[in-house]
Amino acid sequence: MTPLWTARAIAAACGGTASADFTVQGVAFDSREVTKGDLFVAMKGEATDGHKFIDKAIAAGAAGIICENDIDFPHIRVADSAAALNALGTASRARSHGRIIGVTGSAGKTGTKEALFAALDRFRPGKAHRSVKSYNNHVGVPLSLARMPSTADFGIFEMGMNHAGELAALTRMVRPHVAIVTTIAPAHMEFFGSEEAIADAKGEIFEGLEPGGTAIVPFDSPHYARLRAKAEQHAAHVVSFGLGEGADVRAVDWLPDGQGGSLVTAQVQDALLCFTIAQGGAHWVANAMAVLAAVKAGGGDLPAAGLAFAEMGGLAGRGARTRVEVPGGSILVIDESYNANPASMAATIGQLGSESGARRVAILGAMKELGDGGAAYHAGLAAPLVAAGVQFALLVGEEMAPLAKALEGRIDFEHVADHSAAVGRLGALIRPGDTVLVKGSNSVGLSHVVTALTNGDY
Repeated sequence: MTPLWTARAIAAACGGTASADFTVQGVAFDSREVTKGDLFVAMKGEATDGHKFIDKAIAAGAAGIICENDIDFPHIRVADSAAALNALGTASRARSHGRIIGVTGSAGKTGTKEALFAALDRFRPGKAHRSVKSYNNHVGVPLSLARMPSTADFGIFEMGMNHAGELAALTRMVRPHVAIVTTIAPAHMEFFGSEEAIADAKGEIFEGLEPGGTAIVPFDSPHYARLRAKAEQHAAHVVSFGLGEGADVRAVDWLPDGQGGSLVTAQVQDALLCFTIAQGGAHWVANAMAVLAAVKAGGGDLPAAGLAFAEMGGLAGRGARTRVEVPGGSILVIDESYNANPASMAATIGQLGSESGARRVAILGAMKELGDGGAAYHAGLAAPLVAAGVQFALLVGEEMAPLAKALEGRIDFEHVADHSAAVGRLGALIRPGDTVLVKGSNSVGLSHVVTALTNGDY
């Protein structure tokens, strides 16, 4: 097996000194994620110092260490481990011959990244690489780059931000051939003040495009013109995607497939593609158009992408669907517990409205980082809940008080303080035949509610 990195290559990339010859097959900065043959990067963080966990990394099977002092184990000594990880990511990108795709957006970026990986891996099995989980920040992006095999034909990287200028730095490291903005929504509003400012920050992803690169922008967004203008400054080609007439890549027609997914006919510039998406909802149809645009721009295969969509299940916290047996029947749990903003909340609530089941139940956690408009954004969820025919809502977190007030006399609901209180209410609330949506910002902890529902531990 070709090693991911040799000690000599790591030292050259990082400007460090190798204590011995060794090879590694992976890279990690969290000792809990180290597996046999990995390189462990011991970094000093705000909360702790990775050097304290070198022994744990070695015990877990690390083959080498990047650290800032000499140790009695094969290592690369550097002046700054965080800078070394950045340098290793930059070196990985420099040696790559593959087509690189960058993805950002207020919502849908992780799902889009995973769908792109599935599509390109189906086309070239074992030759596609992507960032795992939501490793999309100033540490996660260089880590994901450093993990990319030199033999990869495709690299797909998620990039996130909560302040202006962050994406500009990340995209110049990733240097994508194709860059996607999925959608713009009022996420991180407390740091930006307006959606326009968010759109400008997301548009920074185009600044790192390689010469001849393609920018993919959301046609249905109210910020489409703003994003397109930014894209045109940096991209040789600008491709729009969406559901609306006039998009370069659009869903000509789509309808529920009766299994929780959608049957879609898409116009991909000069090609027509019919396929099934295992995930339901208009937001997934729209994101699929972005994926198809990127597959075409990146030299992938559209039919392979269509097959991948049909096979792609939901991710934990991002749409995973679990049928759970309960006394007297079963319930369907839809896990959207990882993230929430007003746009993604409205989209998933709308999808709940199309689900079959004896009763539609929404367990909704507070949306964080919305700034001064937070109360109005939460209250605004009343309309989609009513429109979706939700029969019961369990609201979690103090920020949900405006929504509780807005729902009075409209649908049945309860308002509780936290995820523990929500779990405590499940036994009295859940009935056989329920379809249960669980969605909120990750910090609210609704993953605990999902675990309780799927394990029957309530």
